[in-house]
Amino acid sequence: MSQLSLRPYWYLRHGQTDWNRQGLSQGRTDVPLNETGIAQADTAAKLFETGVSQYPAFTHIVSSPLDRAFQTAAIVREGLIAKGFEALPLETDEGLEEVCFGEQEGLPMGDWYDSWIAGDYTPAGAEPFARLRARAVEAVNRATENGGIPLIVAHGALFRSLRAAMNLPANVRLPNATPLWLEPGEADEKPWSLTVINAE
Repeated sequence: MSQLSLRPYWYLRHGQTDWNRQGLSQGRTDVPLNETGIAQADTAAKLFETGVSQYPAFTHIVSSPLDRAFQTAAIVREGLIAKGFEALPLETDEGLEEVCFGEQEGLPMGDWYDSWIAGDYTPAGAEPFARLRARAVEAVNRATENGGIPLIVAHGALFRSLRAAMNLPANVRLPNATPLWLEPGEADEKPWSLTVINAE
């Protein structure tokens, strides 16, 4: 099983979409941000501008290529540039795409996530959790391998797989567009430290 390199990173789930609002499984379906999601991305940019000074700044941004994530990343980047910050590199990595949920895409979110995470159930046409975890770990390792601290902008189910790789409970829902600061434990088998950055 792939191991997450013991290097810190920032994580940001994309802003809200209409499917998020309706409680539908999006998966690989390329649903854009809605007006609330755009506002959430703007708020995240403001948090990165003023609310995270006690943590190391990110040096580059790596996003899922799906529109809802890339749009969120671009809004954050442009918001910081507008406030006089340096124009940081923004690139995409296909390894950060959301999981394919197969026949469950577009349907109301069910109670099968625990079974999927455990490897006991995978919807028809969907990606097994173990495969998602492996590619997510590889993508984050690519983002951290050349130095600096990345901001990873991606998805909720993908972050569940990263939580598993960080020795944290996996099936925890991540709010839209809420910055997270992640620091490794002292060894591969130790839990990571996760800090949620909220507006005061």
